[in-house]
Amino acid sequence: MTGRKRQYRTLRLILGDQLNANHSWYKTKDTDTLYVLAELKQEACYTVHHIQKVTAFFAAMELFSQALEQSGHQALHLNLDDTEDFADLPELLNYLFRKYKVKKFEYQYPDEFRLRHQLSTFCNSLPIATGVYSSEHFYLADEEIKDYFKKGKSHRLEGFYRKMRQRFNVLMVNDKPLGGKWNYDTNNRNKLKADDLANVPEPLLFANDVSSILVRLDRHKIKTIGRANNHLLWPVNRKQSLELLSYFCEVCLPRFGQFQDAMTGKLALFDGDKGWSLYHSRISFALNAKIISPKQVVDAAIYAYENGNGNIDINQIEGFVRQIIGWREFVRGIYWANMPEYASLNTLQAERELPSWFWTADTKMNCMRHAIKQSLDFAYAHHIQRLMVTGNFCLLTGIHPDEVDQWYLGIYIDAVEWVEMPNTRGMSQFADGGIVGSKAYAASGNYINKMSDYCSDCAYKVKQTTEDTACPLNALYWHFMDKHQDTMAKNPRTQMVMSSWFKKTEQQRSEVLDKAQQCLDDLEIL
Repeated sequence: MTGRKRQYRTLRLILGDQLNANHSWYKTKDTDTLYVLAELKQEACYTVHHIQKVTAFFAAMELFSQALEQSGHQALHLNLDDTEDFADLPELLNYLFRKYKVKKFEYQYPDEFRLRHQLSTFCNSLPIATGVYSSEHFYLADEEIKDYFKKGKSHRLEGFYRKMRQRFNVLMVNDKPLGGKWNYDTNNRNKLKADDLANVPEPLLFANDVSSILVRLDRHKIKTIGRANNHLLWPVNRKQSLELLSYFCEVCLPRFGQFQDAMTGKLALFDGDKGWSLYHSRISFALNAKIISPKQVVDAAIYAYENGNGNIDINQIEGFVRQIIGWREFVRGIYWANMPEYASLNTLQAERELPSWFWTADTKMNCMRHAIKQSLDFAYAHHIQRLMVTGNFCLLTGIHPDEVDQWYLGIYIDAVEWVEMPNTRGMSQFADGGIVGSKAYAASGNYINKMSDYCSDCAYKVKQTTEDTACPLNALYWHFMDKHQDTMAKNPRTQMVMSSWFKKTEQQRSEVLDKAQQCLDDLEIL
């Protein structure tokens, strides 16, 4: 390993998702403090990541290190070549402590339990002084989470969201919500019709040269999934992230809420065309890497709403703000209130393996093919594709939540465990038994047909249930409800569905369940 030969009193570790240039650490320039950012096999291999996810984090880390140097700080960026001889992060840090005769080690609280536990345990064994700091990113500080969330208890977004709006005075008029309502979600469930498709904006894409990182990943035999691209389309520094945020506020926000749940296969899906992006902001990687802050995002969106000459409606801005100040902070609270036990919850006792086509998109189910192909091509799918397409399929077929977690954690560019796990194991798979959501988000093909145009070009027929060409989701839906009828019958939100099921004759139910079992037996060839 090449590098500096001098001594440093303090070494400060910066993780790949802690690229917050506004952190108080950087207000003072101290030549006796060394900032370290390191590419590690430990982080590249704890799950199989999308190739674009790895290159995005590595590129962003290197650029952040360069920015620190240019600002007058002492920064050391170590790539995989530099760190290949170290088994893990503690081994690397011990080497650096010795090399630079470090007297004190400081770090920011990691936002993944795995890393927080590793660094806490490591520091307990050190003979030098240590210090740990807030990442200074979220609305809620770490120590405040316990005031809003209790371990093992059910929590609901709406109540939390209202408290956050009130506390931080977001979209409020005195103590009342702007517009007179807290939530405009019922206005935000529109399907894209043929006339709407021509108005979908082109996504703003970047062309960050990551060819050297790709060569390095190949040299070190880092296993990845998804499509590689020498010119990464995602923002990897503050300037690009703010540019993408500005583009969203100006171009996409005016119709974001209206179509935030919509899906389409009618626009070209690959090579940067707009069908995969629609009106979504796509700033989640920049947010989760802390390149930009949630407050910065919310403030920019509200400014656009207030100064947009009336082209942004209240339901557009409220729907977006709810995702940031509501859902994002909510799932973080759920995560830290319930870890590490949360990672092993499997209330519905799901046990199946993911079909192999989750890594190829080679399926006749058009909705699944589009959502998975898009994910493999861009390391991205929006929340409804994740929840109600791939997530719904996994729920209905009883895929083990460990397998679902690992796929979601690996394939999406914005996937870090604190945000991924409550969304997947909780909201999507109901494996937490209702800590996150009040019901299992199970759906038949009818929902997909309602919110997308996928069904019109599918090999399966969405209006059929038991026929050979029937949409598999229809029989699988009823199989799921029947299998978990004790749970579903007790839930006020699914009682009516169960009542409808038991109004069918025994023969009708038997035929549906037989079809579902056939689908389960044939998962690999659906």
